[in-house]
Amino acid sequence: MNNDDVHESSDELLSLATELGVDTWFWGDGGTKVAVSRSTLLAVLRALGVAAQTADEVGASRRELQLAPWRRLLPPVVVLREGHDFRLPVHTRQGASVVVTLSSEEGARQELLQIDEWWHTETVDGETVNRRIFGIPADLPLGWHTLHAECEGHTASASLVVTPRRLENPPALAGHRIWGLMAQLYSVRSRRSWGMGDLADLAELATISASQYGAGFLLVNPLHAGEPVPPVEPSPYMPSSRRFFHPSYLRVEHVPEYADLPAHARTHVDALAAQLHAANDDPERIARDACYAAKLEALTLIHDVPRTAAREQRFAAFRARQGEALEHFALWCALAEKFAPDAPEWAVEPTGPRSAFALGHRVALAARIDFHCWLQWLCDEQLEVAQRAAIVAGMALGIVHDLPVGVQGRGADAWTLRDVLAAGVTVGAPPDVFNQLGQNWSQPPWHPGQLEETGYAAYRDMLRSVLRHAGGIRVDHVLGLFRLWWIPVGADAREGTYVHYDHEALIGILALEAQRAGAVVIGEDLGIFEPWVRDYLTERGIFGTSILWFEGSDGVPLPPEQYRRHCLTSVNTHDLPPTAGYLAGDHVTLRESLGLLTRPVDEERAADAAEQEAVLGLLRERGLLAAAGASVQETVEALYAFTALTPSTLVGVALVDAVGERRTQNQPGTIDEYANWRVPLAGPDGRPVLLDDLAANARFASLVRVVRGIR
Repeated sequence: MNNDDVHESSDELLSLATELGVDTWFWGDGGTKVAVSRSTLLAVLRALGVAAQTADEVGASRRELQLAPWRRLLPPVVVLREGHDFRLPVHTRQGASVVVTLSSEEGARQELLQIDEWWHTETVDGETVNRRIFGIPADLPLGWHTLHAECEGHTASASLVVTPRRLENPPALAGHRIWGLMAQLYSVRSRRSWGMGDLADLAELATISASQYGAGFLLVNPLHAGEPVPPVEPSPYMPSSRRFFHPSYLRVEHVPEYADLPAHARTHVDALAAQLHAANDDPERIARDACYAAKLEALTLIHDVPRTAAREQRFAAFRARQGEALEHFALWCALAEKFAPDAPEWAVEPTGPRSAFALGHRVALAARIDFHCWLQWLCDEQLEVAQRAAIVAGMALGIVHDLPVGVQGRGADAWTLRDVLAAGVTVGAPPDVFNQLGQNWSQPPWHPGQLEETGYAAYRDMLRSVLRHAGGIRVDHVLGLFRLWWIPVGADAREGTYVHYDHEALIGILALEAQRAGAVVIGEDLGIFEPWVRDYLTERGIFGTSILWFEGSDGVPLPPEQYRRHCLTSVNTHDLPPTAGYLAGDHVTLRESLGLLTRPVDEERAADAAEQEAVLGLLRERGLLAAAGASVQETVEALYAFTALTPSTLVGVALVDAVGERRTQNQPGTIDEYANWRVPLAGPDGRPVLLDDLAANARFASLVRVVRGIR
């Protein structure tokens, strides 16, 4: 960071940044206070649509920021907690009469009463504007209501969102502690898989773990949509869209029209399946592209099979329910099949689903648009089957889906939702102990102002889609609903700053949509955060996340009885090696080989060994681990026995730990330097562990007995 650059930041620029929720400093390594450079501030403000290059621009932007609320009849959106009244500000020309009404989600309409008039006025474009206060009652039901205002022929509308004070747990969870599996679905294959785990495997894994082992939930990696054709981005945390799902997870044979394929087409599809069945025995790497290419070829043939009248009606109903968002997504998929990602047509402004480029191809691509809508319908059907299977098998929650932080910069959401995403910046994380160079996730962030301006509609619709067939949702880096680390495009990950969001609105809407779906919310509240954040999440009914290795301070691990109750506690997370590998220091070896360490490897190993020994020492004190000579499996089981001693409502068991896998699924800070998200599930001998054999897996059963046997 250039210190001369820092000192050039004027007080006015710093004030403007602060008023817009942009941090001008942050805590660095060792608790040092680090000033954000002027170049970073200017880039972030530019991404927010604010001019600040010169002193005159800074002054004008500060003045416009002050006047913005006075220029409109109503605020863009109001988000309240249930049971709270609200003083609604309405801005009108001085002396003008105004009528404000509220329409409930159910259709009831009432006129709001003016309860006060603030005599403070503002001059806007040469005209005097008054602020009046209307009362919003405290007894409104939960939901999405609408405010209307009419003044001298001018009208305005705004969403009024009433959110739960606290997200209620589903009845099946009331008073119970439950354990569940945490799995990377693509890695969990059966003999019927096409080289990677799919939605039929998801239903089977839920059934086995619930009916035979008593699991109450199954947390899986994000299943969101990627590229419409290979090659595909392997990371489930780098989707093209967070609203739609990846057709590579479809079980082709479970599509009803598969049974009606003509003989020659059926023979071809079965030959594709047989070829991919052989890939299930590959212990080294999942061939995502080959799998997806084969499935698309098969699904194209099945799409040509006429549907029954009932099936056609259900497909039409699905398209109508999903509305414009699905049509725009399918249009992007069809265009992305036709044009390369770097084709100049994508860059012609204005871009997006209503551009001349898009509209000019809509008719010619109608058949492919229909195909991609159909694929999403199939995903919806098979997701519904998986959740139903989980509940029927006895799970309290069923499938818990994972929501990543963002999307690809050139994907479907970046194209269709460009008006609510910030350009010129990406999100990531500042340096920490595990990623000492910081992280750049190469994803455009939500634009906080535009998100509010549009009433959080895109955010709400995304949540509804993920929760549609789910018993819960895990929000990756839930701290991103409070603030996100924005990095100017082209800058180092360390040259960013935090940008704040209206967390009361984002968490409230999350709680509202989850409560309506009867689902729990688990926030991954790991990393750098302010202490009050965890208390706030607990207050709103959002579960936290505790990973055994990270709980403690000053080298002293946290005793189990001091863990949080409203929490998912586990030994492992997808960004760490399986516990067997972690105990062996594989994460240090891997990071050293990839050049990700910022201190000598011997120091890193010594620090890691000390941290591990502190935890293992506590296990020995509690009688969970032998004083000496414990095997890897015994140590893994002792660690999970420790989590079972905590009061945490949810205890997670990583499937990789249950079968003895050692290889890392993901190494943060890398892309193709390591086979991230392409490692198939295997045992300690390196041989694949198939779903078909899981019910009789002695290692799996032994670990589950430990977790279930301690209360």
